[in-house]
Amino acid sequence: MSVERFGAFEWGNLPMTVIGEPLSVGDVAPDFTLVANDYSTVTMADYEGKVRLISVVPSLATGVCDAQTHRFNEEAAAMQEDVVVLTVSAEHPSNQKSWCGASGIDQVIVLSDHMDMSFGEAYGTYVKERRAEQRSVFVVDRDGMVTHVEYVPVIGQHPDYEAALDAVRNAVAG
Repeated sequence: MSVERFGAFEWGNLPMTVIGEPLSVGDVAPDFTLVANDYSTVTMADYEGKVRLISVVPSLATGVCDAQTHRFNEEAAAMQEDVVVLTVSAEHPSNQKSWCGASGIDQVIVLSDHMDMSFGEAYGTYVKERRAEQRSVFVVDRDGMVTHVEYVPVIGQHPDYEAALDAVRNAVAG
């Protein structure tokens, strides 16, 4: 049974329960199975040997999530080939695909945890009351170690973009 952390995230001034143990720097990144916009399955192993920036958002169709995904999409264009930027939400893959097409997202790989919320449970981002993800950012190095973790405590708050990007640069420099 997974850990439930009541009050770990605030959504509209309401405390929410987040399911899953939070990750820490130095942890081995949990494997995951997510669904891509073409309904194929994607796992951590698909990006083995790459530095991974994993941006997690509650809903792509909201202001902060939109801005977060656009920011990392712009940054991804300037990153080296051995870096991959993933955005994860619990939205249906077809909704993600439509949003990406309308928003011009072409550098970030947008993936869905819609099927079973296993990513959210493994990464400690599953918001129980909303069946959504807690805004967060993880950086995983080429060896699968977590080098950066940020769980954003309030839905309308942006992550620390510069800290995440610094962690990516440090992981690339290795």
